[in-house]
Amino acid sequence: GAQRLGDSTVPLADAVHAAGWSWAAPLVRVGAACASLGALLALIAGIGRTTLAMARHDDLPRWLSAVHPRFQVPHRAEVALAAVVCALVLAVDLRGAIGFSSFGVLVYYLIANLSAWTQTGDDRRYPRLLQIIGAVGCAVLVVTLPLTAVVTGMVVFAVGVGYRLLRMRTAPAAP
Repeated sequence: GAQRLGDSTVPLADAVHAAGWSWAAPLVRVGAACASLGALLALIAGIGRTTLAMARHDDLPRWLSAVHPRFQVPHRAEVALAAVVCALVLAVDLRGAIGFSSFGVLVYYLIANLSAWTQTGDDRRYPRLLQIIGAVGCAVLVVTLPLTAVVTGMVVFAVGVGYRLLRMRTAPAAP
């Protein structure tokens, strides 16, 4: 039933078995692995660009800001991220990271909605009501996440803000 499927680490394969299509279970596993890999590669590409921007502003080590001369991608940032992801996959159970990741994404979109709400005049594309709905939606969804995901996310954000404040305080004044 639903509880067994919810407790499963391979729910799609279990559903295929329950339907009597055991022959398709390997196909489902390969499909799930390919879909996961595609999502992971897209995330690495996006986070690689964010890492590049942060490295260019000295929020991360400067050597991460290198862009490949031929392919125009932040190759050092992407290789570093891939190494971190591989280490995490091998070392920890990533199921808890789903909630933490959801927290981070929802906070990101909450900030984006609040930022869009501050736009004025010609910069405004959509009515402010949409940003209010978006921000409230993000806040409501954050409340539905597991408490450990929210607490972990808040700790990570606090560490990040603390690091940023420390860097701002110790950075030399701009000329």
